[in-house]
Amino acid sequence: MSAYRAPLQDMQFILHEVQGAESLFASMPGTEELGRDLMDAVLESAAKISEEVLAPVNRSGDEEGCRLEDGKVYTPKGFKEAYKEFAQGGWVGLSGDVDFGGQGMPKVLAVLFEEMVMAANSSFALYPILSAGASLALARHASEELKQEYLPKLYSGQWSGTMCLTEPHAGTDLGIIKTRALAQEDGSYKITGTKIFITGGDHDLSENIIHLVLAKLPDAPDGAKGISLFVVPRQLCDEGGQAVIDNQVSCGAIEHKMGIKGSSTCVMNFDGAQGFIVGEPNKGLQYMFTMMNYERLSIGLQGLGLANNSYQVASAYARERVQGRAATGMHNPDAVADPIIVHPDVRRMLLSVRADVEAGRALAVYAASQLDLAHFHADEVVRSRAAKLVAFLTPVAKASFSDKGFEGCVLAQQVLGGHGYVREWGLEQNVRDARIAQIYEGTNGIQALDLAGRKMVKDREGLLACLAMEIDEYVDARKDDAALSAYIEALQAALSSLQDISVWIKTAAEHKPDEVGAASVPYLRVVSLVLYTFMWARMVEAAQRGIALGEGDMQFYDAKIKTAQFFLRKKLPELQSLVAEIKGGSEVLMALDAEQF
Repeated sequence: MSAYRAPLQDMQFILHEVQGAESLFASMPGTEELGRDLMDAVLESAAKISEEVLAPVNRSGDEEGCRLEDGKVYTPKGFKEAYKEFAQGGWVGLSGDVDFGGQGMPKVLAVLFEEMVMAANSSFALYPILSAGASLALARHASEELKQEYLPKLYSGQWSGTMCLTEPHAGTDLGIIKTRALAQEDGSYKITGTKIFITGGDHDLSENIIHLVLAKLPDAPDGAKGISLFVVPRQLCDEGGQAVIDNQVSCGAIEHKMGIKGSSTCVMNFDGAQGFIVGEPNKGLQYMFTMMNYERLSIGLQGLGLANNSYQVASAYARERVQGRAATGMHNPDAVADPIIVHPDVRRMLLSVRADVEAGRALAVYAASQLDLAHFHADEVVRSRAAKLVAFLTPVAKASFSDKGFEGCVLAQQVLGGHGYVREWGLEQNVRDARIAQIYEGTNGIQALDLAGRKMVKDREGLLACLAMEIDEYVDARKDDAALSAYIEALQAALSSLQDISVWIKTAAEHKPDEVGAASVPYLRVVSLVLYTFMWARMVEAAQRGIALGEGDMQFYDAKIKTAQFFLRKKLPELQSLVAEIKGGSEVLMALDAEQF
């Protein structure tokens, strides 16, 4: 068995040697003081709290779960103490607005931090990550008065936040929500309705819980255009600023789930609760997408982190567990058998997990860097291009990280055989915890439909063209680099296939509307393979540079290049089968009558 250890060496390699974070931040106002020493100190501190505070209560939290007693939700033993230490360390407000008590750290650090906490304890991680997302929505869209009242306490962890969207009859189709808001004479609103699947809807970690609630005004337009966003605290403050007044917000039930059992998933009832509108009426869904897009990247990191956690356990097990002999002869003549790491199929499983995790981590940092450019950079042209890349990358990151993360947890479990199926090794919990990441914050099928439909077929901003330009610029600058040629050629071919199949889908959809939905999931996987190829090219380039300089860990660089070769020969060929699947068309999916299912 292995305790979780944050992959600091790989994180620092991606941050500094691949992404060039020091140069990135030196070029932007607001981030100039972020040198390598400070960034590494943040990551090292994040690793310490993840390994020493969060990981130790992960399994016990899963076994105990949350409980609802007398209308109040209680988290597992040890969570309150862990949350107190987490909040006191300033981690809730890591990337928060400095004007209201946040630390203002860029997203590239936040994604690495979030991967660590998700890997160490996904159930716990959801509480502060929801608070960070709620804070971001308020910082971007709320009035100055609401910011002053709520942001400092959210950043400090004294209060926590949620997002309340889903209703019993309305999930993805939020335009049909029934929760209503009635204006009051004092400028507030009376909120009435029921929301379900609310992560952290009630708990005992913070003094107050601030719900961001989607609701409709009486005269609102039909559909999604009539949704407004409201701040609804669990308790209102008295004249002394203490949150002690009941606000008619209650938890009706908690869900009993497959995984993330230490996270309270609640049915929340708003029975005429007092709320305060965020921004303008009927723009709530637009505002909420600020939070949802933040959470989608975070939830992708849940899959990524758990897959890395599982890989650590499985790789250690494979080096120690003896079973059978290597096909090439005995590797361990002094023992009755060789360690299972000698067997090609065990290596296939481990390398599959490793290749996806390392490419996913690099892509997370790359996407985060675009978020930072879109937010901090002084040049509007740079900000605009980065925002386009973020729009295209967000559904890919959420779906790809969580799909491949779950697959990685299952493969790692398979390496352990029967030991992977029992609780002792922790992998069965990882499989259960990782499964939800494919479902919440917009199912991965919805992410794929968003990518293929809205951001490719109906694209008016040139999102795919922007990504293609980014890759073309990278390729053009390195086309004469013989050491990198295999990766450059593979990247060019992959991008060409993506562009060709995009045209095919657009053309087919002109006459057959179902083609978009039929193609969407394999299309997202094509895009993810192109992006992973891009990331592996960048990582190989950095590793080759490190070897040429003769500085750093040569074994680390060598392993990076060998893992890249595995990806190129064993993972990337899947792209052509996905293209063939897309060209198989929609007819076979729609041929059966509904009654025939």
